Amino acid sequence: MSDNERRTSVNLFYELIDKLSDRIGGARYLATSSGQDEWPQRGVYFFFEHGELREGGEAPRVVRVGTHALAANSRTLLWSRLSQHRGTVGGSNPGGGSHRGSVFRRHIGMAILGADSTMVKGRSTWGRGSNASASVRDGESKLEIAVSTVIRKMPFVWLPVLDNAGPLSGRGAIEVGAISLLSNFKRTPIDPPSESWLGRTSDREKIRDSGLWNIRHVEDQPSPGFIEALSSAIDQIASPGSDTSG
Repeated sequence: MSDNERRTSVNLFYELIDKLSDRIGGARYLATSSGQDEWPQRGVYFFFEHGELREGGEAPRVVRVGTHALAANSRTLLWSRLSQHRGTVGGSNPGGGSHRGSVFRRHIGMAILGADSTMVKGRSTWGRGSNASASVRDGESKLEIAVSTVIRKMPFVWLPVLDNAGPLSGRGAIEVGAISLLSNFKRTPIDPPSESWLGRTSDREKIRDSGLWNIRHVEDQPSPGFIEALSSAIDQIASPGSDTSG
């Protein structure tokens, strides 16, 4: 895909994201979301970030794309994945969370450490291992809270895709298509991140260069059929106020 073709597809992508936002009633924030809200069982989500705008300087740019249940027989639901990114609410550790259950949180935490040399607690253990002792988690608690603060301020939209769990799901194809299209990794930048974007202090070149809080698929070539697949999935969402009673 040439630079001009990619730019055309990126513009079409954002037109579709605007349409998606209208269909679902607008973006939400994890700070004010809960499992009591209406969520589809499965879907793809697109996060934005305040201060991160497209080249025109007005429209927000997507900074993270994700989905869930890409393993066969996975029972992970859309909200359960989003709640892992949000972190804990109430209980003994309000505002905390576990970056070992959310690679998104892991990426944000590493960038915070890169930006703030005074953040000492948790630096030596962050991102290490799939489990941690209570003492290690206690040492990481301040950083987990900082991560939650960042993520909960990010507006996001979601696309219902109610297919079966598994690596061949339509959700996975849309996730890969969006990441590969939006990624600037080793490409002519389109909608590059701002100079103050937190991701610029990430320990991962793929985050710094792609402009996304993603690692996987940022090197993939954009799929020629992605825009059509995204458009078709959005068209399956009932318009607000439409009569679906038959």
